[in-house]
Amino acid sequence: MQTLLIDDDFISVFLTEKLLKREGMGEAVRSFQVPQEAVSYLRQTLPDHPPELILLDLNMPLMSGWDVLEALRPYETELLERCFVYILTSSLALSDTARAKEFAVVTGLIHKPLDSNQVRAIHAQVVERRANLP
Repeated sequence: MQTLLIDDDFISVFLTEKLLKREGMGEAVRSFQVPQEAVSYLRQTLPDHPPELILLDLNMPLMSGWDVLEALRPYETELLERCFVYILTSSLALSDTARAKEFAVVTGLIHKPLDSNQVRAIHAQVVERRANLP
């Protein structure tokens, strides 16, 4: 499963990668600690090769997760059809949940730290989508 992890925190990236590997989802994880690099990568690979999963941190300097989502708006159609986007955040603000709903590409919002049960649920969604593709 092609996964993009966008998070500026080295420790969060390290732990998330370890968890994905432990749950059998770590075979194709590409991590970006600089969100601008992730957006550039996505612009180059879309629409032909979108990742199946994007895990996106909200609170990053210079370019927030919200800014990343705004930058991806032109690619919403391609992402909606083939990619799950989960926001990862340590924030408990209800306004984040409400704002996430403004972006059609956002599948859900997960409070950090990500755990095994959440990873298994995400994996099940991706597998189900694959099974329903023509």
